[in-house]
Amino acid sequence: MRASEISYPTPFFHGTKAELRPGDLIVAGRPSNYGKRNPASWVYMAAALDAAIWGAELAVGEGPGRIYLVEPTGPIEDDPNLTDKKFPGNPTRSYRSREPLRVVAEVTGWQGHPPERLQEMRAALERLRAQGVEAID
Repeated sequence: MRASEISYPTPFFHGTKAELRPGDLIVAGRPSNYGKRNPASWVYMAAALDAAIWGAELAVGEGPGRIYLVEPTGPIEDDPNLTDKKFPGNPTRSYRSREPLRVVAEVTGWQGHPPERLQEMRAALERLRAQGVEAID
């Protein structure tokens, strides 16, 4: 499914490097893509494609970043890692759930960030890591 073909009133996206198929479930308890890679207590999604692009670009692992159209299978809430800490009001439209996300389709045709912007973000994350700031679960 191409990004331009998505017509859901509020689609949710998940950015990763994992290769998934429609019907697969993204579940909590897997190693986090960030910090010390502790098991994540939540699964994350965004209603803003740009937030999912960052997720796909910054995820650990080899291979290309991937973005999936997902549907939550249970309650969701604002992601406090972003909304309370960095972006009050949730302009990134980032959410989390303890319940699985079901993969609906892979989103294709999305544009990544320019290499210099991606490097700036990686350098900022590295500075935070060096200061002992870890991702909050």
